Amino acid sequence: MSDTNKLVATVRTEFGKGAARRARRDGLVPVVLYGHGTEPQHFTVVARDFAAILRKDGTNAVLNLDIDGKEQLALTKQVVVHPLRNYIEHTDLLVIKKGEKVTVSVPVIVEGEPAGGTQVAQDLNEVEIEADALSIPENIVINVHNYEAGTQVTAGQLEVPAGVTVITDAEALVINVTEIAATQSEDETEDDAAEAAE
Repeated sequence: MSDTNKLVATVRTEFGKGAARRARRDGLVPVVLYGHGTEPQHFTVVARDFAAILRKDGTNAVLNLDIDGKEQLALTKQVVVHPLRNYIEHTDLLVIKKGEKVTVSVPVIVEGEPAGGTQVAQDLNEVEIEADALSIPENIVINVHNYEAGTQVTAGQLEVPAGVTVITDAEALVINVTEIAATQSEDETEDDAAEAAE
């Protein structure tokens, strides 16, 4: 997480689909900020700047909002992207405080090549973790280099940074290394096809 994720949040005075459409046309993203028992607050932020932070820090980006000159830390909770045009339609932000623990989902990335003749099946693409709001890992990496068939990694076996706790059930299977099934030779396949044709 970077301390430079500063965004100016402008209070929204217009609401509804028409107002949201106008905001997006002006290069802005409608935002709702809530949490810590506060009333939901409605803002807009510059779409280009917000998208750059998401590209850099991922979907759990922590933002330093400038609201009328006052700073407020916020965690990106939900980002709604248009399915066809790929622009950010709307986002929900969660009020956070320094030193606070938050629960978020982070992607699991598989790296490396397992032993010859094996393949990796990934059962979980992301896991839920608890971490300091300012120290959320962008992802959790499993290096499967030379893993043999029969090797399994569960959520409880994931290596995570200090201060991070995996919330997902410890027994939940994340990856499973299996043997690649032997395939028929081309001659056998051709023979089978000839028999089928007869």
